Amino acid sequence: MKLANKILAFLLFGLSAHAMVAQDQETLRLSLNEAQQYAVEHNYTLQNASLDVQKAEASKWQTISSMLPQVKAGFDYQNMCGYEMNFGSRGGGMSSMIPDSIQIGTMWLPIRLPDGFGGDGESASTGIPMNPSGNFSITASIALTGAQIVGIGLSNIALEMANISHKQSVQSTKANVKNVYTSILVMEQTVALLNNSLANMQQLYQTTLASVQAGAAEQISADKFAVQVATLRNSINTTQRTLTMLYNSLLLQLGADVNTKIQLTTTIEQLLDVNQAAQMVAGNSFNIDDNYNYQLLSQSEKLAKKQVTMAWMDYTPVVSAYYQYSAKTYFGKDEGFNMTPPNMIGASVSLPLFQSGSRMAKVKSAKIDYQETLNSKKQAEDGLHVQYNQLCYDLISAIESYQIQKDNLAVTQRVFDNTAEKFKYGRASNLEVTTANTDIITAQSNYIQAVMNVINAQVALETLLGM
Repeated sequence: MKLANKILAFLLFGLSAHAMVAQDQETLRLSLNEAQQYAVEHNYTLQNASLDVQKAEASKWQTISSMLPQVKAGFDYQNMCGYEMNFGSRGGGMSSMIPDSIQIGTMWLPIRLPDGFGGDGESASTGIPMNPSGNFSITASIALTGAQIVGIGLSNIALEMANISHKQSVQSTKANVKNVYTSILVMEQTVALLNNSLANMQQLYQTTLASVQAGAAEQISADKFAVQVATLRNSINTTQRTLTMLYNSLLLQLGADVNTKIQLTTTIEQLLDVNQAAQMVAGNSFNIDDNYNYQLLSQSEKLAKKQVTMAWMDYTPVVSAYYQYSAKTYFGKDEGFNMTPPNMIGASVSLPLFQSGSRMAKVKSAKIDYQETLNSKKQAEDGLHVQYNQLCYDLISAIESYQIQKDNLAVTQRVFDNTAEKFKYGRASNLEVTTANTDIITAQSNYIQAVMNVINAQVALETLLGM
């Protein structure tokens, strides 16, 4: 009996340990950098962007393979079911009228009469056996056009654009992860601030309630504090629901299972480096070539220019050549006539001479598209420089506002503490305490918004700089 109890205890311990390990495996403990790297490896949008690169690579090799020799083999079988090609009957002294050959297609075949064929009254016939036959052939061909050569250049540009788009998707995913990661930390800080305010209001409510029971205060004062307590609890619950939604959003950005738990290890203090954000404005210059949108525009310019060259290729000739090997075999007793040459080579050059001006119209249209691309690129270039200046101003304003709201939060907290202390000794009214509490909640909200503004402005500037 004791042995059975030991075995049962061991099994229960093993199951408990397995459950603890499984629970631990379902929790992701991630710093900001680890979260971004996890998203790069698992995000579905990035996986599709990577597949687009592979698709562009396959398209490039498809274009190249069209310029290489194409080889195909074939086999066909024919059976005339015993049919024999006959050339009539001869007789009645008509032998002189029998031709000595017959034309089949472009070939003349001799007619051999049977032995003994002679004079009048004799008859004879000749024929060609149509025995079953099989034909095996191998054909190698190649065709070259100017459009194919230009097409390789177009494929290279498309591949480069796919690579740039993939890098841009990586940058965008990292920025989204940072935004959501920061929002979670800010919401958690908001909950902490609201809990602190709730604890202060509950203490004041209990103090006022005791005063009401002692006859030193009116019930209306306690009721006002009760409303304040209920409002704060509602704000906390709303923030908690928002926090849950943000965690779910982070799971989608990471590409993790929806049932996975996440624990963030980077603090808001580590993430919010105001000095580093300020140095981005003071120490960095805008190199437009690092911007992925501008890189895509540059590739679009090359693509439009190649399209002009592609339009001109309609004037170039098409050169083709082929080699064919054929082996025909008869399966009957008698060998039939084999008119299939075993080896054949050929080449051709074709040049379109007149197409009613359609080719020139195509070239003109391509040139117009190219000029439009140049105009769009120049406009985008000017816009990116303006955007850089604006984002620098936004970041500077966000940092200044953050400093102000941080100081304001500290001041309103001291005002509230002072007013609450006076209220305990009857030197401050209920209205003054309520106003001080409203001010501190407003200051907390403004501070949280200022933190988010700094982070958002910094991420926007990093994205523009290609960081």
